[in-house]
Amino acid sequence: MRARLERYFQFSELNTNWRTEILAGITTFVTMAYIIFVNPSILHETGMPIAAVTAATCLCAAFGSLMMGAFARYPIALAPGMGLNAYFTYSVVQGMGVPWETALGAVFLSGVAFVILTLIGVRQMIVSAIPFELYSAVAAGIGLFIAFIGFRNSGIIVASPATLVTMGNFRNPNTLLSIFGLLLIAALLAWEVRAAILIGVLGTTAVGAIFGLLHWQPQSYSLADITATAWKLDIRAALGIGFFEIIFVFLFVDLFDNLGTLVAVGKRAGLFNEAHQIPRMNRILLSDASATIVGSLAGTSTVVSYIESAAGVVAGGRSGVTAIVVGLLFIVALFIAPIVGGVPAAATAPALIVVGSFMLSQVVEIPWSNPVVAIPAFLTIMAIPLTFSIANGLAFGFVSYTVLKVARGQFREINWLMYILTALFVLRFFYLGVG
Repeated sequence: MRARLERYFQFSELNTNWRTEILAGITTFVTMAYIIFVNPSILHETGMPIAAVTAATCLCAAFGSLMMGAFARYPIALAPGMGLNAYFTYSVVQGMGVPWETALGAVFLSGVAFVILTLIGVRQMIVSAIPFELYSAVAAGIGLFIAFIGFRNSGIIVASPATLVTMGNFRNPNTLLSIFGLLLIAALLAWEVRAAILIGVLGTTAVGAIFGLLHWQPQSYSLADITATAWKLDIRAALGIGFFEIIFVFLFVDLFDNLGTLVAVGKRAGLFNEAHQIPRMNRILLSDASATIVGSLAGTSTVVSYIESAAGVVAGGRSGVTAIVVGLLFIVALFIAPIVGGVPAAATAPALIVVGSFMLSQVVEIPWSNPVVAIPAFLTIMAIPLTFSIANGLAFGFVSYTVLKVARGQFREINWLMYILTALFVLRFFYLGVG
């Protein structure tokens, strides 16, 4: 049985083993476990019961990660997406006055649309249309994005009205704890410890507990609480013509955030073949689409591939076992969610910074001497962290690449779908810039 599983997950081809995959899965889970509490706190502002959303978050993350690992066989974990949950809460429910039940219906419809687009091959065509020359730029840009989130969560970088960002208060105990964690992980990596990131996160959490920096207050929680949001979506109301825009945004942002994550993790894990393609693409896309449908039925916003999966890849994860371990841990979290809250942001932030630094190594593959590629690559790298959006970074890269190719007289080298996507990105820029 064990040998059959190892063949199925291609352990030999991927040069991995059970110990490495399990540690990688634990590392990914610990790095992204914050979503168990952040997602409910955001969606609670719509009037959704926080305990129900907590259970729904764990359930859809478990389903999506297990499906990605067992069906698609990739080390990519899934969970409700940050950004899309904010759009769900602040733009749709609070901004437009849409009941949360109807908003869940829109999420469900976007998931069904994803499944249909995948089955007829549209999503695969979009993936194939992305110039492979920009793959490294996307990976590097997301690396900066992850590191930026880590610096922000640690308090090393804070907002500034004068300069947008500035250095934080290094006398803040939590910031000092993050700096300790960063140095600890770096030292472990220097000594080539395979579980460096996981040990660093847990070690930093322990130090925080010793010095009284874990302000953790478990709340009452039961798996049965999910009944307050499960099956409460209103699909009929969401089918109204006025909700096309909402469904389109869920589709658009989810599509390109997922593509960016896929490219970044794929580059780091060496998952692309010689034709610059990722095998079993259909299964990857069907996994995240199915998870979104399950999430809407359970009571949460759009489910996406998590860029924190890169933490597991850096820890050595290469097969679907990594994602399966994440899924199993989310199942455990269904019953002990409050305990998972004991890991503070100050402990996970250093892990994000280190993962970002590893992903930045992809810039060496960019032909910087060729401005037709170098400029779109640079814009992609900078736009992702500075606009806080993977989709925006891809938009800058797509549009500038197409324009420069046409200006250079190489318009025949561009995939016809690239022209359509470029036009959509331009329209999106115009739409976002109005008002």
